[in-house]
Amino acid sequence: MQEEIVDVLIVGAGPIGIACGIEAQKNKLSHLILEKGCLVNSLYNYPVNMTFFSSSERLEIGDTPFVTTNPKPKRAEALEYYRRIDSKFDLNTHLFEEVLSIEKKGSIFTIQSNKAVYLAKHVIIATGFYDVPMLLNIPGENLPKVSHYYQDPHYYTNQHVIVVGASNSSIDAALETFRKGAKVTLVIRGPEVSHRVKYWVRPDIENRIACGEVAVKYNSYLTEITENEAKISTPEGVVTIKNDFVLALTGYQPNFTFLKKVGINIPDESPRIPEHNLETMETNVEGMYLAGVVCGGLNTHLWFIENSRVHAEIIVHDILAKSI
Repeated sequence: MQEEIVDVLIVGAGPIGIACGIEAQKNKLSHLILEKGCLVNSLYNYPVNMTFFSSSERLEIGDTPFVTTNPKPKRAEALEYYRRIDSKFDLNTHLFEEVLSIEKKGSIFTIQSNKAVYLAKHVIIATGFYDVPMLLNIPGENLPKVSHYYQDPHYYTNQHVIVVGASNSSIDAALETFRKGAKVTLVIRGPEVSHRVKYWVRPDIENRIACGEVAVKYNSYLTEITENEAKISTPEGVVTIKNDFVLALTGYQPNFTFLKKVGINIPDESPRIPEHNLETMETNVEGMYLAGVVCGGLNTHLWFIENSRVHAEIIVHDILAKSI
């Protein structure tokens, strides 16, 4: 008995992976979505109180309204929206199933997961960039008190917390932990808070810094972390401060190791954008496509849900055009 060959296998069940599944279904292409974690796993791992920068209509997929009473939707609302989308379209989504390898023989891809083997005519990789943190590469970074992810501020009540970074995730964490009673020190490599910080948040952190409620070290970086302290290189020299937790929110990157393993060309020099055709989203591997924020390499600010959801239509259009 011949094993079933799906038209499109999608790696990643984030918003863009889901959008690709919807577009395939709409055009009568069989599909399978494999996700190593829960549905929209990256969004699930966002801070519990996070508010999106985008308005709800810019996060919509599948021509389905995203209704909220808030000016900007929150994480919990997004999780519920995408769950309902997956259910509404009855997508063929396998959760907690990690793709281990993808090999192409002739015109067919063989996809090995941690649970099964699948065959597909086309593969779409929509894995995002949230799984691999940018490391500090300093002594003590592997201590249990150091985290590259942040979820709930209550955990840090009455603790001495260092937050590393100047972007949205860092500033949100600094403000939220401060408001739960933490003694917060921001460590920022540059001379100021990033201009990409949400416009309604930036004045808040600047005011907290100005009145001394949140300490800040500009033009500075961590050099060492110990059980009870941390060393910071500042323009005035190295200072040592008391420390209970470090939130090293210095950004994330695509899983370049996986992308290379499946055959996609990736330059060694920054920004390490995986090779793909912007008009079709097809990579150097014929029949294998990229969708969503993974397309930007280290330029993680280039692609968002709102401007990459069109990748689904572009890819399926190319697949259909080549099958004529």
